[in-house]
Amino acid sequence: MQNLMANARIVLVNTSHPGNIGGAARAMKNMGIHNLVLVEPRDFPSGKADARSAGAQDVLEDALVVDTLAEAIQGCALVVGTSARSRNIPWPLLDPRETAAQALAELPKHQVAFVFGREDRGLTNEELHLCNFHVHIPSHEEFSSLNLAAAVQVITYELRMALLAANEGDTPKPIWGTQWDEELATNDQMEKLFEHMAQTLIEVEFLDPESPRQLMARLRRLYVRARMDRIEHNIMRGILTAIQRTLKKLR
Repeated sequence: MQNLMANARIVLVNTSHPGNIGGAARAMKNMGIHNLVLVEPRDFPSGKADARSAGAQDVLEDALVVDTLAEAIQGCALVVGTSARSRNIPWPLLDPRETAAQALAELPKHQVAFVFGREDRGLTNEELHLCNFHVHIPSHEEFSSLNLAAAVQVITYELRMALLAANEGDTPKPIWGTQWDEELATNDQMEKLFEHMAQTLIEVEFLDPESPRQLMARLRRLYVRARMDRIEHNIMRGILTAIQRTLKKLR
C-alpha cells in the first residue's frame, strides 16, 4: 500500500495561510500520503505550518516548492483539479469517490496529482485546463466553502478507503479503462502537443491569435478526455510537423 501511495502527490497552489499547509500535511500523513508540492506559497516555511501539522513535520520538510503548476505536475499522467464552481466550458467532472476509484486504477502505473487552489478563489480556468478532469466535493449548498485542509482530507480519505476496499478484494471500478498497451502521455508531453498544435493552427490560418475564442480550450478538453498514450502523442506531433514542413515547401 505504501509503495502505491508513493505515486500520489498533493499540489497546493498559491496558499495564503501557512496553517492550511500544515493542516493539509497532517491530513495527508493521516491517510498515508507523503508527497507534497507547493506552488508559490505566500508564507513557507513557517512555524504556523509546523504547529498545525501536529506531527507531520516530515511531510513539510520534504515538500517541494516550485514556481508554476506546470512544474508541480511534471511527469504525471493523471492530474485532478478541485473545482467548486461551474465553468464556461464544462470539463469531465467526478465526485471524490469516483476520483479515488480512478486514481487507484492508475497509481500502479504512473504519477497522479491532486491539485488544490487558493483559499479565496480556487484554481484559475487556465490552471484547471491543465487537469485531466475536475473533482467537486458535494458540500451543503447553504455553506459550500470548505477549508483547504478539510478538502485535502476528504480526497485523501476517499483514496485510502478505495485502497482498503481493494485489499479486501472489492476494487472500485474506474470511470475510464486503464488496461492499455502503452504508457499514457504525461502532462508535460501533452502541454508540448498543445503548444505545437496552436502554432500549427495559426500557420494554416485556422486559429486567429487576435481572436482565439475558446478553440484551444475545447481542443484541450477533447484530447485530455481521450487520454492519449505516448505513441498516439508522437503520431500527433509527427502529423503537425509534416503539416508545417509541407507549408514551408508550398511557400
